[in-house]
Amino acid sequence: MTRKNLNEYLIYKLSDEMKSCTRMDAELFKKLDVKRGLRNEDGTGVLVGLTNIGNVVGYDRLDDGTIVPIEGRLYFRGYEVKDLVHAIMKEKRFGYEEICFLLLSGRLPDAEELQAFKDLIFDNMPLEQKTILHIIELEGDDIMNILARSVMEFYTFDENPDDVSRDNLMRQSIELISKFPTTIAYAFNMYRHSHHGRSLHIRDAQPGLSLAENFLYLLKGSDFTELDARTLDLLLILHSEHGGGNNSTFTVRVTSSTGTDTFSSIAAGIGSLKGPKHGGANLKVCDMIEFMKKDISDWTDEEEIAACCRRMLAGEAFDGSGLIYGIGHAVYTKSDPRAVLLKEMARDLAIEKGRLDELEFMERIEKVAIKTIYEVKGEGKVLCANVDFYSGFVYDCIGIPREIYTPLFAMARIVGWCAHRNEELNFEGRRIIRPAYKCITSEEKYIPLKKR
Repeated sequence: MTRKNLNEYLIYKLSDEMKSCTRMDAELFKKLDVKRGLRNEDGTGVLVGLTNIGNVVGYDRLDDGTIVPIEGRLYFRGYEVKDLVHAIMKEKRFGYEEICFLLLSGRLPDAEELQAFKDLIFDNMPLEQKTILHIIELEGDDIMNILARSVMEFYTFDENPDDVSRDNLMRQSIELISKFPTTIAYAFNMYRHSHHGRSLHIRDAQPGLSLAENFLYLLKGSDFTELDARTLDLLLILHSEHGGGNNSTFTVRVTSSTGTDTFSSIAAGIGSLKGPKHGGANLKVCDMIEFMKKDISDWTDEEEIAACCRRMLAGEAFDGSGLIYGIGHAVYTKSDPRAVLLKEMARDLAIEKGRLDELEFMERIEKVAIKTIYEVKGEGKVLCANVDFYSGFVYDCIGIPREIYTPLFAMARIVGWCAHRNEELNFEGRRIIRPAYKCITSEEKYIPLKKR
């Protein structure tokens, strides 16, 4: 047997043994009162911390523990996001920078402070020349991995990378918020050049433009409308923060609690967000909708839509998972406020792009899918469409390529990650996050190597 064949056999053997040594009786979790996934038996999250930053509200809990479904609400620093978004939309201005100021400082800025903050963001958007060359030289088609590696490279050029003082944490937060759009745009343009033979564009951010506008300019020049930019700005706001319990933010808080540097902690958050059960969910929705467009001959026929949904739930259609993607949420019950707000602007965007029939088809799917799930699985949990159900469609209308859907999520959420990291490192009496795992294997006596 060759060395290569021996290596392959050993990997196979170890893999087979891994199957048996990772097996656990699921009933033990109940018996020992272990919260799988830090989730209670009723599906709610285990309370593991306190925060002043964001609040995700999807239900009321009565004194007897009964969960009562309600319309979803999302709060940033005590302000309901619906009110923030409607005020920004009414004034027809861009709002992501204002939300960043709010999340980082705990208060809303006045006009002069907001303009100074926008200027600060713009001044920090350029990358080090060596970082630009590094992005150009990187191979691969995964922009999230390139983003994570670039964040670790920021450590190299940071003037004081390991300092966790308050002033330094705020400086690093501003720089990361500013540099994510540039990094993602450059990384995608390099990917497009190397994989599709397109021209390589390295543009500079333009003064007077919002972060959303500048990102679109960095990505594709002037080929975008005002509605494109305003809709992207809304998406950035909606994705900027979602409480401390979502997986990537919790990852940032766990790593921050060790006292590690900002860049290592944020890179860990990126790795968490990359997972298909977290940041990559809207891509699954897009693929599902494309399947349904082809499978359903009459997009207005709700019975035909229901039949398709039943086949998907039975694992007989689409990817065989038995899931209808974009329906249901860990916290929200009657509605996801982000999806509600996104639909308000998505209609104008669909009209502008001549794609209203697609949006109306998705709205029918949303209604019929929820009804069909109740019919097939019962009404044990109140379901709604989550923000991922519509975000992929909106990205596509704006002309954003699929390869950067999840990096855009990171570009929005970086401010939430930084706010939670700053909170984790600055409240009195903080401790390293170190939960316990109960070991259920039996004790073994050591056997000398020669006797095994």
